Amino acid sequence: MAGILDLINSDLGKQIIGSITNSTGLQPEQAGAVVSQGLPEILGKMQQNASSGDSGLLGALLGGKHDGSILDNLSGYLNGGDFSDGGKILGHVFGDEKDALSTNLSAKTGVDSSIISKIIPMLLPIVMGYLGKQAQSNGVQDTGGLGGLLGGLLGGNSNQAQAGGQSMGGSILTSILDQDGDGQLGLGDAVSAMSGKGKSGGLLGGLLGNLFGKK
Repeated sequence: MAGILDLINSDLGKQIIGSITNSTGLQPEQAGAVVSQGLPEILGKMQQNASSGDSGLLGALLGGKHDGSILDNLSGYLNGGDFSDGGKILGHVFGDEKDALSTNLSAKTGVDSSIISKIIPMLLPIVMGYLGKQAQSNGVQDTGGLGGLLGGLLGGNSNQAQAGGQSMGGSILTSILDQDGDGQLGLGDAVSAMSGKGKSGGLLGGLLGNLFGKK
């Protein structure tokens, strides 16, 4: 299964980043940095929940609401302006750690946490739609299967947990997108990745698109 990283260089990626910039006033490279670093954090936490035996996410994915139909009219969703469902998903997945997510991403990207807290609810229903579609097509029926699905999206490291203050998704993303080889991701790395001038080049444009159903 493809990993999480081909969206940003695709037309679909430009649509999502454009919607975020229009809604928040961020520069495209800033919005791209939040998306590219936020997705691994989100999926890593979902995987952690599934690995602990929490069946709430599985029930939500198989309940019919998150069947992938959101991907068929993404522009309608993004332009609709109602991201309340994303806020509910955030609360269910991260619980008391939801504010820490925004703070962590703010430290990594330099984007104010109050803005990030608006971006994440925009992304979550899209992620849930994709996961629900994949869960059904792959016959996922239990939390173990869901953990495997999420592990595949995160690069196959389904048993890796958060350690040393760095999430599983973050470490994977750093290894792929660290454009300047300093072991950390910054806005310079994000700009290089989005422009295709860095070592990951089209890889970032390749993986995130698969996450959102863009072939």
